[in-house]
Amino acid sequence: MKRASLILLGVALLSTGVVWIFQGVGVLKGSFMTGQQFWAWMGALAVLFSLPLLVRGWRTRGRRTTKASPDPAPGHGA
Repeated sequence: MKRASLILLGVALLSTGVVWIFQGVGVLKGSFMTGQQFWAWMGALAVLFSLPLLVRGWRTRGRRTTKASPDPAPGHGA
């Protein structure tokens, strides 16, 4: 669950950042953000912050819980 959440949050932040960059540099038109350099910088920061989330999400392994048999007490058994 944590892994999926990190990846989902990272992808959302990355997508938002890319849109903000395109709006800020004037490539994506039709918003009050169009042509505003501030939004290009905020988009770059959003992309920058998304990368550690994505990396951590991809590198985190899902924890599998298995019931292992308890180790025999010392001096007993096999």
